[in-house]
Amino acid sequence: MKETIINKATEMFLNLGFKSITMDDLAHELGISKKTIYSYFKNKNELVAETTMSMSEFITCGINDIISLEKNPIEELYEIKKFVMVHMKDEKSSPLFQLQKYYPKIFKSLMEIQFECTNRCVSENVKRGIEMEIYRDNLDVEFVSRIYFSGVMAIKNNQLFPTDTFNKPQLLDNYLEYHLRGIVTPEGRKILNSIINSNKE
Repeated sequence: MKETIINKATEMFLNLGFKSITMDDLAHELGISKKTIYSYFKNKNELVAETTMSMSEFITCGINDIISLEKNPIEELYEIKKFVMVHMKDEKSSPLFQLQKYYPKIFKSLMEIQFECTNRCVSENVKRGIEMEIYRDNLDVEFVSRIYFSGVMAIKNNQLFPTDTFNKPQLLDNYLEYHLRGIVTPEGRKILNSIINSNKE
């Protein structure tokens, strides 16, 4: 039952936001009493924490699975982007912003985990790309990794990129292309253009 509660809470938080959903809403959706939820989670704060960490672990495992396939580094980044978009529901309600505002401690923990995961993945991706001569060999790996992470965080900021002006999936596509065009070699550019053109078909 605990896993069922976490799964439903994750879905509702992503679609409607962490602040918007009450324990009553969750109990109603699941067709159970609020008392049942409280038998697994002492309060909403604990539910949000466990839901957030469960979601983060799921995304991290999914990304690790994609990396283990050892695809071309450019293709790998597009596969990761696709996986994250499917499971984050386009972040319609800006859950990250609500998490930061109403649950700052949980947000801080999540950011530390996300940074560690992204930094590791992007660093390895860049190193492989350099070895394969599809990324420039004069790149500062740590700089590229950190600037990539900060860019991803920035495009999730609704004040900088409001959803009524920017389509989130398109925004992520644009950012990924922007990132890659800055680091690819002429050979890498051919691969990138091929992926972009096939995605348009």
